[in-house]
Amino acid sequence: MPHLRPGGFVTPRRDKRPLPRIPVPAARAVVDCAVYVNGDRRPGRVSYREALHEVRASGEGYVWLGLHSPDDEQMQDVGRVFGLHELVVEDAVNAHQRPKLEVYDDTQFLVLRTVKYVEHESMDKASEVVETGEIMIFVGPDFVITVRHGDHTHLSGLRRRLEARPTRLELGPTAVLHAISDLVVDSYLAVTDRMETDIVAIESSVFGTQRSLNIDPVYLLKREVLELRRAVTPLTGPLARLTADNPMVPKEIRRHFRDVADHLTTVIDRVVEYDEVLTSLLGAAAAKVGIQQNTDMRKISSWVAIAAVPTLVAGIYGMNFEYMPELDERWGYPTVIVGLLVACSALWVILRRHHWL
Repeated sequence: MPHLRPGGFVTPRRDKRPLPRIPVPAARAVVDCAVYVNGDRRPGRVSYREALHEVRASGEGYVWLGLHSPDDEQMQDVGRVFGLHELVVEDAVNAHQRPKLEVYDDTQFLVLRTVKYVEHESMDKASEVVETGEIMIFVGPDFVITVRHGDHTHLSGLRRRLEARPTRLELGPTAVLHAISDLVVDSYLAVTDRMETDIVAIESSVFGTQRSLNIDPVYLLKREVLELRRAVTPLTGPLARLTADNPMVPKEIRRHFRDVADHLTTVIDRVVEYDEVLTSLLGAAAAKVGIQQNTDMRKISSWVAIAAVPTLVAGIYGMNFEYMPELDERWGYPTVIVGLLVACSALWVILRRHHWL
């Protein structure tokens, strides 16, 4: 640590060893925590320890804890309180997980990839179209924990909407699991609707009449569609398990999950279609670029051919031989110039008729 010398001057710290890391309390990662009994939220703010103790002491209701980007120590503390398996605690800290559903004893662990459409003026100026994040959900008999990674994965609005409908929350923690899954899949639909506009714009530019074509937006959108495909396609397996006979999911909730699965099927069909369309557009764009290059090469070759005529004549008369035709004639130079102009003009007309110029 720096210390004061006589006179008030601060001397730098000479010890180069790293300073010990000060743990950040798990409460710093808590976005919201509440107890719900018969679908109604209990008033007041409580810690997740107090909330879980209240639920288990009374034997009714459940806890909904929301976390945002917790670190390892914060998540381990939450895991100890709620009795989470160490493997899922580790997964909750490390983002970039594939969508999956895992069951540990009486706890279900669902990973969802979230997507957000990035606004841009045009595809030529865009650097990103889809921004991704993650929501991880732990569902137990008397608790539901949501862990969010990303700045756009807000759930506060969803919580307020559910609190306005106590009959949904009354169905238990799996009702929250369904509501979050439905929200995420609906966002997939919204993103695919916006991406369709970009694909139409690119299609118009590829098959348009303009001579120049920038192929970079096609590659960019192809990459973004592949990223969206990686986010949505693996979710089919978890939703199939949630819609099948599952003693951990009430029958009424399973019916709602079937609707989410139908929406996901629609999203996957769109993404596959977009992928195929962009593949075709890439081929068409590459062919158009090749045609443009061939056209440019023909024009270059045409001008080279025209320039070769005076170059040939100048090369012949530049050999510095003493006896060459018309060197001593006054009309020799004008005749050569006129001959060159006639020959170059004739070549230009011929190449123009063949659409090389």
